[in-house]
Amino acid sequence: MYSAAFIFEPGQYDDEFHRLNAIIDDVAKSLPGFLGVDSWQSTSGSLRNVTYFWSDLETLKSFSMHPAHQEAKRQYARWYQGYHIVVSQVLRSYGDGAITHTTPDDRRNQG
Repeated sequence: MYSAAFIFEPGQYDDEFHRLNAIIDDVAKSLPGFLGVDSWQSTSGSLRNVTYFWSDLETLKSFSMHPAHQEAKRQYARWYQGYHIVVSQVLRSYGDGAITHTTPDDRRNQG
């Protein structure tokens, strides 16, 4: 399993942003390797994080190469003050079971 975290400082959004964002979201969810998405905001609201989870690296790469995603990347300065991407391989995930999450709970799967 892989994750791609998109950490950004939001700027001003316009109609083109919302159009592309909706397409990108639909594309992600349509891919067979898409597992889920988390989004977070810092307490100050100045930074946001959207993390997509993928079953394999090939699907993540396919998502990143989609024309709508590429177009949004070309125009990012219109909508964001800055961004940072973190692509990670998920090696372990666990919790107390009280929160449902996209990633498996490794402790519950250890039988």
